[in-house]
Amino acid sequence: MTKRMGYRDWRWLALWWHHFFLLWSTIDGQTRYTISEELKQGSVVGNLAKDLGLGLSEFFDRKLRVASEAGKQYFSVDSGKGELIVNERIDRETLCGQSASCVLPLQVVIENPLQLYRVEVEIQDMNDNSPSFPSKQHPLEIAETTAAGVRFPLESAQDPDVGSNSLKSYILSKDECFTLKVKELSGGRKVPELVLTKALDREKKTVHHLLLTVVDGGNPVRSGTSQITITVLDVNDNVPVFENAVYKVSVSEKSAEGTFIVNPRATDADDGQNGQIEYSFGVHTPDSVLSVFEIDFLTGKIILKGQLDFESAANYEIDISAKDKGSPRMEGHCSVQVDVADVNDNSPEIILTSKPSPLREDAPSGTVVALISARDLDSGNNGKVTLQLPRGYPFSLKPSFSNNYALVTSGVLDRESFSEYNIEITATDSGSPPLTTKKTITVSIIDVNDNPPKFSQSSYNVYLKENGLPGSMLSSVSAFDLDFGDNAKISYSILDSKVQDVSVSSYVYMNTDNGSIYSMHSFDYEKLKVFQILVQAKDHGSPSLSSNATVYVFILDENDNAPAVIYPSAALGSLSHQKMPRSAKAGYLITKVTAVDADSGHNAWISYKLVEATDTSLFSVNLYTGEVRTKRAVSEQDDSSQRLLIDIQDDGEPVQSATVTLAILVEDGLHEPILDLRQKAPEPSKKSGRIALYLIISLASVSVLSLVTFVILAVKCVRNSRSSGSCCMRRDDLDGYKNPNRNLQIQLNTDGPIKYVEVLGEDMLSQSQSFRSYLSPMSEFSDFTFVKPSSTTDFKEMINVLDASLPDSAWTFESQQVSGKL
Repeated sequence: MTKRMGYRDWRWLALWWHHFFLLWSTIDGQTRYTISEELKQGSVVGNLAKDLGLGLSEFFDRKLRVASEAGKQYFSVDSGKGELIVNERIDRETLCGQSASCVLPLQVVIENPLQLYRVEVEIQDMNDNSPSFPSKQHPLEIAETTAAGVRFPLESAQDPDVGSNSLKSYILSKDECFTLKVKELSGGRKVPELVLTKALDREKKTVHHLLLTVVDGGNPVRSGTSQITITVLDVNDNVPVFENAVYKVSVSEKSAEGTFIVNPRATDADDGQNGQIEYSFGVHTPDSVLSVFEIDFLTGKIILKGQLDFESAANYEIDISAKDKGSPRMEGHCSVQVDVADVNDNSPEIILTSKPSPLREDAPSGTVVALISARDLDSGNNGKVTLQLPRGYPFSLKPSFSNNYALVTSGVLDRESFSEYNIEITATDSGSPPLTTKKTITVSIIDVNDNPPKFSQSSYNVYLKENGLPGSMLSSVSAFDLDFGDNAKISYSILDSKVQDVSVSSYVYMNTDNGSIYSMHSFDYEKLKVFQILVQAKDHGSPSLSSNATVYVFILDENDNAPAVIYPSAALGSLSHQKMPRSAKAGYLITKVTAVDADSGHNAWISYKLVEATDTSLFSVNLYTGEVRTKRAVSEQDDSSQRLLIDIQDDGEPVQSATVTLAILVEDGLHEPILDLRQKAPEPSKKSGRIALYLIISLASVSVLSLVTFVILAVKCVRNSRSSGSCCMRRDDLDGYKNPNRNLQIQLNTDGPIKYVEVLGEDMLSQSQSFRSYLSPMSEFSDFTFVKPSSTTDFKEMINVLDASLPDSAWTFESQQVSGKL
């Protein structure tokens, strides 16, 4: 057999022809012949001269020759006939193998002139090869207990021919225990399988001889055979059998390492080594199973050696193999299905889709604050998530879709109450026990100027001593604003009002930054006792808001006025002349010194003291009433002319004083008191009693009214203390009474008969009035002297009543500011 052309020879030849064609550039058409393989030498392929259009004489003259690209000269030219003939046996399988098409290219070269013709010869396959097996003998050992249906793969036959001449089918000789099945693989390859159809019994037949025949599809049909010798083994004829083909078990994903899963059991009817079973996972068990489970090869117990996770793998399908120790080893299989039970081991997640923006405190209800979503990696109820907000917050969650929510406002926002909300959102799943996750979202509230400034007090009481220095600070008011920034910045001002028909700004001025109020000049208690200032606090917001408060300024009296002597009248001279009888006994009333003080309170309390006297053992002066009386009876030895110096002092600090000098003439034969200075009849004693009676009635009425008022206020105070836990006196409690702002004070100076009455009345919005009556003991009619008229109607009416009943009396009134209030 001629050696086939190598790759290098082919390459050299191809290059030679290439250069040859480049030099001559004379290539004519192509001719194609079809022949069968295995033609005898000398067989005619075709008439080359005719097909190329050449005469017979040209064949020899022009030196026609044929070259094969295959490297081997399979064809030659009969120059006498001009025919292309087979020069050597052609085997298609050698040339083209299993290729469906086999074409042998030829180059026909003619010289003078040089011409090249390409001729192709297609080699058709013929059924010249029989199918054959790799080995003629195929021994098998099969246990007698092998179950029917078991397949044993056999060797495949090979056929070099192609197409219909290739391998067609397999045929197995008849046997009651075996049949043949052909399995077709990809690419058309057919694999014979020996199928056990009936259980083997070595005692009946030890060896089975089978003939496997393979045939092709050619014509004539060719075939090949293989002898199959099956030896029936009499050892270990029982396969391990599991109690169940499938074991199903459910295991919690939270099971700890070493947890028992299941114990698949197999039994083997054989004895000894043939009945001893070893367990293992199937050979195709994936690593995901091997890393989580392990099996005891002796007992078959499957235990957990890794961590289960339902979210990663919800179930496992495990192939368990049971092999005995016989020879050959018998193997049984079962399947274990492990279902992982989901445990609520994943807490829900709260995802903030959008961050919250600061909110104006006047934002309407329903304003979207943030977008939120929730998720849980668990399944079923363990993966169902609900979101909750704490109670008492003006926010709510509005669901949108698929565990997505919008955080919206659901109530009124107030930055002054809460400038920032830390909203704790709780996500809870439906597992048992449920798991929760909390996330805090901070929402800032932007201030809006919705709060006016508020004074610390609705009204302020300022007590100021008279005669103070101009520019001194009277008081300081303060206000606060619950807003923030410029909305909380406050400016103070004084609203225009009148004090004694003069603008209040003439009296005081205010620091706009801190609310301090300063005097512009000194005050005189005797001229102005109380006035009010209306102040305003305004913030810097837009629009600005404001509020007002009232400052009541009470001028406190200073002892800057000395007592003034009313009786004896200074008009009569600095020396007052009085008369008394020499028959006067001890305690005889000579006269009464009366003085008043323009000041108030303690500064107006007057005391009388005898400083000098001709005979100090004869006279005494009452400290409080100013009455001058005899201390003993007048004797004949006493001088008829006595001189007394009386010092009158107030109770202020420093003490202010005045003096009065009395000249007393002691006369013989004077038996009645000297009372008729106006030449009147002796009626005054009767009228004096009437005056005292009316005054007592008036004082009693006022006292009863005051007592009733205090009792009612006390009852209200007790009730308020029970409801509020505190007792306080409020001006509102007096709303049911007439003139609630009026304060009545009655001061009495008594030493024997009533000689002095002072009635004080107060109103917060008007000047309080003081009414004093002075009774001269030396007056013939014991009348009242009228000094100043009052502007207060209520007290005018009371005085008019008294005056109507006492037509001859004279009243003294002095307008005076009180320093306190009820």
